[in-house]
Amino acid sequence: MFAKLSIAATALCLMSGATFAQSGANPSDPQIVYIAYTAGLLDIAAAKQALSKSKNKEVRAFAENMVAHHTAVNEQALALLEKLKVTPEDNDTSRALTNGAVAKRADLAKLKGAAFDKAYVTNEVTYHKAVNDALETTLIPSAGNAELRSFLQTGPKVFQGHEQHAEQVASALK
Repeated sequence: MFAKLSIAATALCLMSGATFAQSGANPSDPQIVYIAYTAGLLDIAAAKQALSKSKNKEVRAFAENMVAHHTAVNEQALALLEKLKVTPEDNDTSRALTNGAVAKRADLAKLKGAAFDKAYVTNEVTYHKAVNDALETTLIPSAGNAELRSFLQTGPKVFQGHEQHAEQVASALK
């Protein structure tokens, strides 16, 4: 059952990553902001679910880290939006990310103990890879505003650190 759930989780995250890189017009700055902000909110929600379900010390520490880091990044993003007077714009990508995350949290809600911990951390590895790919291939190159682009360019290093942390936790769970 865990293997099937892991495969489904990976497929869902990869679909979400593909959603970031939809063909067609590049996203506008207001859409980019909403995509990035939504990705942060979704990871905060996933981490809060982990905090409510997991008893594993390493998983809980990772989840607490995700809440703290993504909250801080989103606060910085909101401050930048206010400075630039940009209103975030909902879009197909942000809606697809939200729908995928809601479905993923529903799947994770069915798991307990070690099965939940493994599925959550595996999803976090895949999710952060997808977000990094989206930042580097779509969001950063599409950003028209120099300050927004500069802000987004800080993301890959931070999120690569999250990905590596998730990988370390995942390897400790095996």
